[in-house]
Amino acid sequence: MTITGRKITLAGVKPLGFEQRKYDYLWLYGLVEPLTGESFFLEFSHLDGICFEKYLEVFSEAFPDDLHIIQLDNGGFHRRLDLEIPQNIILLFQPPYCPELNPIERLWQHLKRPLRWRNFDDLEELREKLREMLNSLTTEVIASVTGWQFILEALSVAGI
Repeated sequence: MTITGRKITLAGVKPLGFEQRKYDYLWLYGLVEPLTGESFFLEFSHLDGICFEKYLEVFSEAFPDDLHIIQLDNGGFHRRLDLEIPQNIILLFQPPYCPELNPIERLWQHLKRPLRWRNFDDLEELREKLREMLNSLTTEVIASVTGWQFILEALSVAGI
């Protein structure tokens, strides 16, 4: 996507652009357990209902013997009407405009902070950096970043 804007030129002369910007991207899907710091991450090409459904399926297959209550924001892809949710997963939607209630949001901030102002030559270089960062995350670090006291208290009151 090229960034466009005004440029001063002579009357009747159309400004020429010499640079075309290209954006490549990936989407990292993730779940964390704020008390223990356990986590599950997968990379996808899109942020949409199809990829989200596949993520839930893979997660469910990885932990088939447990019941999982997953807290989500109100993103459209989370609320797709034809979304097939595995039997061992319950989706719990947080109130709108309350990212501070979702433990994963703080982990995303933790992961993005060292990437600020970084330019990668290509998507593979970004993938490598993300893999390195995810592999360096211990359960203790994840629990310390995501385990806010009010969230842990709410989970214990709910008996979860």
